[in-house]
Amino acid sequence: MTRVVVFDYGTGNVHSAVKALELAGADVTLTHDRTLALEADGLVVPGVGAFSAVMTALKSVRGDEIVDRRLAGGRPVLGICVGMQVLFEDGVERGVDTAGLGEWPGSVTELPAPVLPHMGWNTVTADPASQLFRGIEEERFYFVHSYAAQSWTLDVQPPFPQPRLTWAEHGAPFLAAVENGPLSATQFHPEKSGEAGIRLLSNWLATLKN
Repeated sequence: MTRVVVFDYGTGNVHSAVKALELAGADVTLTHDRTLALEADGLVVPGVGAFSAVMTALKSVRGDEIVDRRLAGGRPVLGICVGMQVLFEDGVERGVDTAGLGEWPGSVTELPAPVLPHMGWNTVTADPASQLFRGIEEERFYFVHSYAAQSWTLDVQPPFPQPRLTWAEHGAPFLAAVENGPLSATQFHPEKSGEAGIRLLSNWLATLKN
């Protein structure tokens, strides 16, 4: 079975993520142990709450180093919700600008929507080449957030493959998911998205065997 670590650093829907990944067919360990996190076939970084709080919690257990080291070695990482947001350069919440992990350029900012948070089920516009959304392009996924990355500025040149960008809209278009080499992320919660979420996680697990 594919070995996956759900990174337990004190924030995120860790137990529901573990259950969803098990249903998708993974052998899952919930831990912040450095060795296990580095050696697993896949690492899942969940996150809920404020961008700054998530970054503080991640750094307290050297999660920033673990993510960076895995990606440097081409080892897959999946970020979920705020676990996706912190992959960008910075997040701006209520006037506070917090540095992120900087794996992708750009900022996470408040959605210009009349009703926040964006909570509930929403469709997405999947990248035609997406592996995560293969067979579930028309499904709905569960979102709960007020902030998101609303643009993509990373310029990837051949021979590296182009990132696969999936968008949704609430007040304005925002990135619902990114697939960029070994690094993938979803703004929505696959672990709360029913059968569609399980299938997405199964699609991600399939990429770990390639």
